[in-house]
Amino acid sequence: MTIHRPGLPEDLPPGEALWGRWALLAAIGATTAEEGRASGYRTGLWIDAEGLHHDDSGCTWWTMSRMGEGRFVLYGEDESSGVKWHATPIDMLAGGPDWLPYAELRDLIEGYELGCVYWYEDGAWARAPYPGDLRDDGLDCGMSDFVDREQVRGALSDHLHAPDGGGADAAGFLADAEAHRLRPELLLGRLRPARHDDAPLDLPAVARALDLAGITVSAR
Repeated sequence: MTIHRPGLPEDLPPGEALWGRWALLAAIGATTAEEGRASGYRTGLWIDAEGLHHDDSGCTWWTMSRMGEGRFVLYGEDESSGVKWHATPIDMLAGGPDWLPYAELRDLIEGYELGCVYWYEDGAWARAPYPGDLRDDGLDCGMSDFVDREQVRGALSDHLHAPDGGGADAAGFLADAEAHRLRPELLLGRLRPARHDDAPLDLPAVARALDLAGITVSAR
């Protein structure tokens, strides 16, 4: 799936699917040591009470939060965004529903820390209108890792070892995560014992992160 520059609401997959993909990859990297660390001191992918996070410790940070049944808000910044520097000020919250976390978003806007805001309701994404000469809002650089489903499946495959006698593959686990019906015991049994950095996998932390994300059968 292609993400336009600037992004279009239809570039994003359904909110539930985007949440499931992001949560699945974030949970696999969860550790007990990082669980209590404040978001401002973490990097990579993770989930906490606020929602899902992505921070490369450089030019990109993003948050996706649940705002009730069938409602999500996605916001963040990549250095490629020209929204906050546009000659004609752009109101990133124009047309937003009343359930957005306005206090937090306005605080970020006032601090020149926000590049764009998207919201999801009634099965569709939306954002504020942009002027025709805006070149980019950063959505591509922020969300491309999760919008490309095959890329997510490939990333998940790297964390799985081959099952004995068959069993669910990466595509199956991904589909279950997107539908929020993942069976954690099956996934935990297939994960490689070490992460890409050779640190041992923290299975209890992974299980807690999956449950916190609400994408498992046990979390319902």
